[in-house]
Amino acid sequence: MIKKFKSWLKKEEKPFAKGMCFKKMFLIFVIGCIIGVLHENILGCIKHFIRYQEFFWPSHKGVIYGPFNPLYGAGITFMIYILGKKKRHPLKTFFYGALLGGTIEYVVSFLMELVLGVASWDYSTYFLNINGRTTIPYMIFWGFAAMILVHIIYPILSRWIERIPSKIGKPLVVILVIFMCLNMLISFTALGRATLRNKGYEPLTFIGEFYDRVYPDEFLKTIYTNMKFVK
Repeated sequence: MIKKFKSWLKKEEKPFAKGMCFKKMFLIFVIGCIIGVLHENILGCIKHFIRYQEFFWPSHKGVIYGPFNPLYGAGITFMIYILGKKKRHPLKTFFYGALLGGTIEYVVSFLMELVLGVASWDYSTYFLNINGRTTIPYMIFWGFAAMILVHIIYPILSRWIERIPSKIGKPLVVILVIFMCLNMLISFTALGRATLRNKGYEPLTFIGEFYDRVYPDEFLKTIYTNMKFVK
């Protein structure tokens, strides 16, 4: 059985996800989504332990299903795609990465408040914050992250992804695209319905009734622990 599987893989001729193609960038997006959750959870765990001297593993997911944070995934992917197309000095990568990361964080925060009526983070009490949507220190973090991503991590990830056989990589990407699209659609519409629910709007269709029953506020607060409804 194993020999047949290996021989089936050896028949593969075309390399998988060559260059900065959609397949490679999407897999990096998924990896970035997972890295974002781990990063937020570890920081939250450390902060909680320092404050209360007890272990607590928080939830900082961006979607309902799975350990994914699309904000981090999108930020990492955009940085690699935009800043990794041509060679530049690491300091320039740092500067552009800081601007890009801060802009993404600011715009996403603004759109979430405008479209969904929720705020998943508020930096208004943080040092050197920009309208509470991002901060200069966080932008510096994004700058260092961009340097590491573009000059160190991306070349390694790119080689690993290109080694995936097409017969495995192609269906994997299709499955992940469908799953992530449905996951984000359900998650964001559930937040939208929660906003309407908190404003006193009754569901007009069976879809709204479904969301109220399956994704009530109590459940969503276990997923989006920092979520606040904007009036």
